[in-house]
Amino acid sequence: MKTPFKQFKRLIKINRVLTYYRIDHLLFANTKYEWFTLINGILPWNWRSRSKVSRGERIRLALEELGPIFIKFGQALSTRKDLLPEDISVELRKLQDDCPPFDEQHSIEIIEKGLKRSISEAYASFDPVPMASASIAQVHAATLMDGTEVVVKVVRPDIKPVIEQDVSILRSLAQLLEAAIKESRRLHPTEVVAEFEKTLLDELDMMREASNAAQLRRNFENSELLYVPEIYWSHTNDHVMTMERIYGIRISDTDKLIEAGVDLTDLSAKGVTIFFTQVFKHNFFHADMHPGNIFVLPDGRYAAIDFGIMGTLTPEDQRYLAENFLAFFNRDYLRVSELHIESEWVPRDTRVNELESAIRSVCEPIWDRPLKEISFGLFLMRLFQTARRFGMEVQPQLVLLQKTLLNIEGLGRQLDDELDLWDTAKPFLEDWMQERVGLKSLIKNTKANLPYWIEQAPTLPGLLHASLSKLAHADFQQTAEKLEKVQQQMEKQRKAEHRRWIGLLLVGAAAFIPTLDLPSFLHEDWFRAIIALTGVYLIIKK
Repeated sequence: MKTPFKQFKRLIKINRVLTYYRIDHLLFANTKYEWFTLINGILPWNWRSRSKVSRGERIRLALEELGPIFIKFGQALSTRKDLLPEDISVELRKLQDDCPPFDEQHSIEIIEKGLKRSISEAYASFDPVPMASASIAQVHAATLMDGTEVVVKVVRPDIKPVIEQDVSILRSLAQLLEAAIKESRRLHPTEVVAEFEKTLLDELDMMREASNAAQLRRNFENSELLYVPEIYWSHTNDHVMTMERIYGIRISDTDKLIEAGVDLTDLSAKGVTIFFTQVFKHNFFHADMHPGNIFVLPDGRYAAIDFGIMGTLTPEDQRYLAENFLAFFNRDYLRVSELHIESEWVPRDTRVNELESAIRSVCEPIWDRPLKEISFGLFLMRLFQTARRFGMEVQPQLVLLQKTLLNIEGLGRQLDDELDLWDTAKPFLEDWMQERVGLKSLIKNTKANLPYWIEQAPTLPGLLHASLSKLAHADFQQTAEKLEKVQQQMEKQRKAEHRRWIGLLLVGAAAFIPTLDLPSFLHEDWFRAIIALTGVYLIIKK
């Protein structure tokens, strides 16, 4: 447990580091809190010369000196092109989450306590020297009793109090930033810190990470694109995860990939397809796809590790994003602008023609150019800067998606800088939209709901009669005119019910025509669409 004295020492260290790298000037210069930098300068622990390196480098060095939690926060911020100038985000991308390993005996104690058995009972062999060590956990090589090679991921001991203390300090800094700089409120710095805290705490739970891996493995079962290692649940708990060991080439090691005969152009295109498949088809995506977590197997498939950070989107955000991408690919900037207003990413009173013109000025220069000539990150930054002029607020639910997209761009640039990102992604999104809003979607939903409709249909006449009877007897003093209106309403309801039955039959017929032996023209999509749409019209007609 952290004592007040230790917390005070930590605050002094943070203040000393931020002051040495002149971060206090970056935050408070030209604000009502500028006096704070003067007080900072006279504190005894700040009596030394200040760093003279560039702004971005100063921020990176400060985060590295403050330790793993601040490093991870810097890594998270590095993907936020909408928040940071380019020189800062470039430096933050250099942050490495490498930490000294903790004592091997601690690893053994955590594993034995979690698995409730000794290391020799749990594993045929266990290497106490870690393969890798990061801020949250470290990884050991081991072998199960049946000879299966595995890796064992162990959470650092006593890391949670450290996270809670440092995140609390980050939260205070964010609140101070909001108070000092009015413009920063639109960027929701406290929400960014809250999202960061949630991500960190999720990474501490090995059962959650194992469940993420299992879900992703099911999604890509028998896939030729991505391989996800198997989880061994008998050797996994809240603090320990045991996972199949994979052997592949790190995706950033292009020389070895070329030596192994891997087609980098094909590999690059596969990476884009994997991203869009996860986001739009499965709605469950690996949100930490940096080169250290991606390998290439001998058969050319991607292999992923480290499943602590996964992302999902609401159906509404999925739909709006897909439509935005497609409109963008088709250079339909008017539709992009309309979607931003419809989804309220910008205020409702925004003039659509002005937003369209601004978006066109950002997008047009990047068309028909290979990836090597485009910085997608810079493009996103310019797009957000443009949207900011129209009052667009940060969308916290899209933070992980932005991070993943930028990781994909980085991988693509390493593997094949001639890749046309747009041509690779457009066919996938067109197929996805057809499945969601076209005839395929109508037939799929009809097949899924028809049993329920049929089950509920016999109860409709009884419910209708009971409702009308209750209405008819509600007031015995009703006039004859009112009774006549009720009778007319009953007749209208009877006809409407009859129409709905016919509509249900037509929709059902359209769905099941492909399974019947009928003349070929009856199997045409246009014919089935007419029948289905007629049925839908009869069902919803009042």
